[in-house]
Amino acid sequence: MKILGIDTSSMAASVAVVEDDNLICEFTVNNKKTHSQKLMPMIENMLDMSDLNIKEMDLLAICIGPGSFTGLRIGMATVKAIAHVNNLPIIAVNSLESLAGNMNLCERKICSILDAQKNQVYSAKYKFEDGELIELDSVDVVEFETLLKEIKSSNEEFIIVGEAVYKYKDELENIKNIKIPSPAHNVSKAGSLCSVALNKYSKNIDVHTCYTINPMYIRKSQAEVQYDEKMKRINNER
Repeated sequence: MKILGIDTSSMAASVAVVEDDNLICEFTVNNKKTHSQKLMPMIENMLDMSDLNIKEMDLLAICIGPGSFTGLRIGMATVKAIAHVNNLPIIAVNSLESLAGNMNLCERKICSILDAQKNQVYSAKYKFEDGELIELDSVDVVEFETLLKEIKSSNEEFIIVGEAVYKYKDELENIKNIKIPSPAHNVSKAGSLCSVALNKYSKNIDVHTCYTINPMYIRKSQAEVQYDEKMKRINNER
């Protein structure tokens, strides 16, 4: 079974094709170009260089968030279009479990973090048991300092993974029960996304069609917050 994975939840854009336990190809770009500029060329170039055709795919996987609102919409629109044209099922994987999938040989507990602005992070905790990723704490938005105190006081061994690691690196490095992985593991990778998705598909978990798949929005976008504040001021002035 061949699965095409797409992750545009963060600054990095990543696409991959996995066949069963074999990573056939993976293309990750972590720069300031927008996902609308790079996603489709990445998919086309990756498939072309690997002598693959989109019609050979049996399954699609998409990172549903949390993360960049614009990035999530671009990735979602792309996977819906591919699924609709080719009548393919889609597996939903959240960005934090995908990041945890980068650490599949880790014996520590895993805490995935992505920047949520205003000294907050999107966070979730996981561990691997017999090669299977187990969720310990579900996705939430938390104050970074609160999360740090919680992990420090637990005295359990953690590895912290995700792009927000670099924003808070100085604080994290001062905590004895925390380790930070190499840069290659802190970037969202579609290969890990596909591995998590295949496990879900085998258990019939989070399987969608192009009509039922939706992004995971933990909170409102900044534009929505500003709009709500504006409407509140207008209503108060009446």
